Amino acid sequence: MNVTYVAAAPGEGRIGIVHLGLGAFHRAHQTVYLERHRRRTGDTAWGVSSANLRSSVGLVDDLREAGYRYPVVEYADSEHATLREIGVIEETHFTGQDKSSGRDGDGHWGRDLDALLARLASPEVRIVTLAVTEKGYFLSPAGGELLLGDPMIAADIADPSRPRTAPGLLVEALSRRRERGVAPFTVLSCDNMPDNGKRTRIAVIQLARRRDAALARWIATEVAFPCSMVDRIVPAMTAADFSRLADLGIQNPCAVVCEAFSQWVVEDDFPLGRPDWEAEGVEMVADVAPFETMKLRMLNGSHSLLAYLGALAGIETVFEAVRRDDLRALLRRYMLEEAAPTLSLPEGMDLVAYAESLLTRFANDSLRHRLQQIAMDGSQKLPQRWLLGAQACVEIGRPVPCTALGVAAWIRYTAGHDLRGLPYPIDDPLTGRFAGLHDRYGRDPEALVDAFLVMDDVVPPALAADAGFTAAVLAAYRHLTQYGPDGAIDVCLQT
Repeated sequence: MNVTYVAAAPGEGRIGIVHLGLGAFHRAHQTVYLERHRRRTGDTAWGVSSANLRSSVGLVDDLREAGYRYPVVEYADSEHATLREIGVIEETHFTGQDKSSGRDGDGHWGRDLDALLARLASPEVRIVTLAVTEKGYFLSPAGGELLLGDPMIAADIADPSRPRTAPGLLVEALSRRRERGVAPFTVLSCDNMPDNGKRTRIAVIQLARRRDAALARWIATEVAFPCSMVDRIVPAMTAADFSRLADLGIQNPCAVVCEAFSQWVVEDDFPLGRPDWEAEGVEMVADVAPFETMKLRMLNGSHSLLAYLGALAGIETVFEAVRRDDLRALLRRYMLEEAAPTLSLPEGMDLVAYAESLLTRFANDSLRHRLQQIAMDGSQKLPQRWLLGAQACVEIGRPVPCTALGVAAWIRYTAGHDLRGLPYPIDDPLTGRFAGLHDRYGRDPEALVDAFLVMDDVVPPALAADAGFTAAVLAAYRHLTQYGPDGAIDVCLQT
């Protein structure tokens, strides 16, 4: 293994950014750009305070114990990697409910909530970034409105000073800044959602209205919510990954592995300033929509096809799946015949070359990107990855056999066991509803498919009402159950 080592910039920084969602992607993407900026310029004004809002306190404490330093290993392939030390995280917070060690296990939330809110209200903080996944915004996947009936949002409405959600944290922090005459920070979403800045704005303003109409109006007029597109494959760490890193002499439990490729496209709307990201390769643009839609439908849509079909076939990783000729052919057809016609392209973009570059990235044998990780939260992801694009195709009379097969595979996947009967957990906010539908309609494919497609909080009603699309999904579901994934893919490719 040929490894290039890049040390972190020396010294400590001032905290100018708060990040909500202390996960692997944040540690392998945004912080890498900030570390490169600090190392290149010596600018220490953009240190990061990172918060974990979910149920595990371990990573927060592990980073503290490691002095907030950790390695990112960027694999070009199985023989070449860059080991990059990251030191821009200056503090970490935990605001969830710790269910693993007894700390906060009695139902109390927010061990570090007061410290995080104080940091968010600090005038030094000029940007707040988020990577909380689609479900962390508590928006209806199809309609986009705030889920006011969700227990977490209801708790934030009942007690806004002790928020549990990302929108709740933003509303409370902005309220404190407004009361103190402090200019509002910029809110930058880094999640895979179309119009992610606009959707974040909707969640925050709708929640603020439940508290104070004047606060909601102030947020609407004063707070910037630029959109962004992020791209880097960052698999969840496994025991095999840690073992491989141990062979390189790395023992840090906060280590992350990822591909060498990285992209970040950001709308340039930062009233209080920002780092000089352009010098690190960030594309600062006026409109991020063409980039994010292309990435969601081409890359993420292809990933979801692999996830549901591969999981049903008992395939574990993206690399194993994309080695199969039939799955590669399916992805090419999906990207070029179903996704590409729905896109308004950035100038000079060659979609055939982009599709081939994605297949090359998927075939990186140094990454073990588990299909079950990609399959999580399908009800939140599929509208933007498949369904809105399928609706656009249907409206102009284009068939979508690959998308129909993907939807059929997702429906079958939610049964909780593959076609050999081997079980797996379903990680989705709608898991309980899925189980009820399979219990009730599992022996009747037509009724089951209809029951899934009429979920108007997931499937756009206009698409569900299209007889050709529903018939294609039902036919694909029958092919899956009768012939297995291999046979269903063959039928799709011959359509």
